Amino acid sequence: MSNAMYNKIWHQTQEALNSLLDKESQKIDPHKNQVFIFQMLATFYIKYIQIFRKLENVYDQIVHPQKRILIRKMLDGVMGRILELKNEMVELEFTEFHYFDDILQDLKLAPQQLDIPIPRYFLKEKLEVIKGREKMLAQILADSELATTSMKKIPKAMPLDEAIKIIQISERARQGRLRAMFMKQIYLQEYRVKQSKLLSDRLPDVAAAALSIQKVWRAFHQSKKTGKERGEEMIFLGMNPPPHFNQVSATLVQAQKVNSMRNEVQMRHDEDYKEAMVTIKNDLKLLEGPDIKENLQDQIRHWFIECRNLTGTFPDYPKAEEGGSALIFSDKTPQQVIADIIASQEEEEKNKKNKNKEKEKKSKKEKEKEKKVTKDKSKEEDAGWKMSPSLFLHGMEEGNNLYKDIWKNKDESWNFPQDYDPELIKEEKRKELESEIRVQVDELMRQELKNLKLAVDREKELPVKGGKKRGGKKRKKGKKGKKGKRGKKVKDLTANRSIESLYKELVEEGLLIQALKVNLSDYIGEYSYLGTTLRQVSIEPMPSLLDVRQLITLYGILPLGSPTVHEKAPLVKSLLLAGPSGVGKKMLVHAICTETGANLFNLSASNIAGKYPGRSGLQMMLHVVFKVARQLQPSVVWIGETEKTFYKKVPSNEKKMEPKRLKKQLPRILKLLKPDDRVLIVGTTQRPFDAELQSFCKVYQKIILVPRPDYASRYVLWKQIIQRNGGVVTNALNISCLAKVTDGFTQGHIVQVVRGVLTDRRIRQQIHKPLRAVEFISAIASMDPVYQEEEDSFKDWYAKTPLGRKRALALTGGEAEKEKDKGKKKEKKKK
Repeated sequence: MSNAMYNKIWHQTQEALNSLLDKESQKIDPHKNQVFIFQMLATFYIKYIQIFRKLENVYDQIVHPQKRILIRKMLDGVMGRILELKNEMVELEFTEFHYFDDILQDLKLAPQQLDIPIPRYFLKEKLEVIKGREKMLAQILADSELATTSMKKIPKAMPLDEAIKIIQISERARQGRLRAMFMKQIYLQEYRVKQSKLLSDRLPDVAAAALSIQKVWRAFHQSKKTGKERGEEMIFLGMNPPPHFNQVSATLVQAQKVNSMRNEVQMRHDEDYKEAMVTIKNDLKLLEGPDIKENLQDQIRHWFIECRNLTGTFPDYPKAEEGGSALIFSDKTPQQVIADIIASQEEEEKNKKNKNKEKEKKSKKEKEKEKKVTKDKSKEEDAGWKMSPSLFLHGMEEGNNLYKDIWKNKDESWNFPQDYDPELIKEEKRKELESEIRVQVDELMRQELKNLKLAVDREKELPVKGGKKRGGKKRKKGKKGKKGKRGKKVKDLTANRSIESLYKELVEEGLLIQALKVNLSDYIGEYSYLGTTLRQVSIEPMPSLLDVRQLITLYGILPLGSPTVHEKAPLVKSLLLAGPSGVGKKMLVHAICTETGANLFNLSASNIAGKYPGRSGLQMMLHVVFKVARQLQPSVVWIGETEKTFYKKVPSNEKKMEPKRLKKQLPRILKLLKPDDRVLIVGTTQRPFDAELQSFCKVYQKIILVPRPDYASRYVLWKQIIQRNGGVVTNALNISCLAKVTDGFTQGHIVQVVRGVLTDRRIRQQIHKPLRAVEFISAIASMDPVYQEEEDSFKDWYAKTPLGRKRALALTGGEAEKEKDKGKKKEKKKK
């Protein structure tokens, strides 16, 4: 697409965002109707996702550097607002999973349009840093020979008797095959002799032979024709894809080339813009710098004289810490400043008179306030739900106003290549230059003011100075005392060591590992189409794989990728992925690292066993891990089989491993993590019921239940995984049958079966022998599925978590509790 097209998309998106911001700025009356509140929040949430999708695409492809700065600000704001709305919905419904079928129908949107894209700038802007880190990691692994040893497969020792038995079996099988071939040849030879004798007795009938050939040919030809017509009809009806559906079209290839070219132009324009920022500022300094300095000096001198004429004394000059003269002349003329001084003097006189009266009224007012507070609290409780204040709306409104002022009606006919606008740079740099010159002018004018005071008020100046000095000394003493009372700072145990040496140590110890290159889009799943229907009948549905993927994007990838979002959005420090074996929990951890370019630290109980022994060793290990994680953020700290860290009772065979080493330390570490630290602790478990629930839930803020795939997800999984492993999906392969038969089997089972069946030889045979469902079913028959009882045990466990209990109370006990509360209130009123 062209520059004009992307500009058009941007303008349309800004208009949609403007209307959405207007709706949000309107006062929302407090409501008690939960359905109405949820529909309002969900509508905002879906609309913000649509805006986010468009803005992300525009930011990636637009080449104008100054437009990109504004779009980036809006993109981060929309991202943060989506997270805030998600948090509101979770607090309202007490569940991480929400379904919007009815709202999607009203907005005429497909479920696929709910998918939250991962901004491409997460990786683009730090591509060089990530590549350098990967090289360093690969070099450390190569030097320490950790990579080669992990890749080598150690062969298992086999007993001699077993080896002889295997050789005997294979030799007997070979001899049997040879004997069968020999016997087949003898049989065929005898059969031919018999047939020749029978044919020699009969007379040859040429007409009958021709008729039989015609019958066979016509039947074959007609079946081919009928099959072709049936296939065309199915394609026409949309039941089958067109013949070249899976092939990459030439237009898509061309579009990808254009996108890559636009990215190159984008980089060139950014470099030109950075150079122009420096050159234009230097030019302004030479041309306009002296004039700005003179104007500022004249303005401040005029202020000195006017204050002297009005008050009889020279004013106190504002300190540099407070902002200097900018504090007084911020968008004000000298006359306005003088008017402010007169007004402040009048206020001081009034305050002196009213001080005594206020002291008498204070005691009465305090008592009245206490009564009002209690009344307000009771009113708020009765009023109903209110939306919590947003930290992103103000920034988005500012960005929207900038867009209206600068870009909405801007004529860009002169700027066809979409390079930087020098006039906008000049406006920005004038303000910067004025603030820099103002600092120099303030120093000169302070000295000038001192000289004026000494010359005019010499007699009055001396005692004032002495009093100020004494007061200053006392204040300094007080400050010192305050510093002593503050809490002790955390000691840096590795102050003498560089980050590179600590990084190398962690890699050699196996605590910092290389993340597998897996994208979140590789986690294949389908939307849950029955979620809303089931909830209407008071049945809690199991989440779909697409819902899980969306939560990983919201809680893991978006905050780690954007520093502004991480600082302001609802903070998620830790995440737990619970589910049966093979559902892709580890894959999701690696996907978070791949999509954000994060470091991956492995603090699993099995991995830290025997490393950094003792209490001091454990403190050192955690200090080094989190110091490197903060310095090289974003970072993910993965704790695999995390139930071992919180065991109710440690099994006797695992006592030597000391699995509960991190149990007491993890809550302390979470307290030390600040909004600036883009560090996420992710735990994975397949047996959460073995852990102590209370301590488990204290550490992990968000618990995501990862289910086995449903029918829709299995259908997509079979199709995608077969194609990715070199298989060709034909009419002979009934994928619907495979999806139905493999109910209870996980993604891990499906991948294992497909890789086992699709060997190199079988892939080559597909032309003559297409794939069939029987091949995969016979391979999967020997595996154990995830039974319904196991899934129910995960559901029961989740119902015991804090959020699960709140959800259960909201569904069952919420109404009963409300009735009790109303009864209590009535009794109180009667008394």
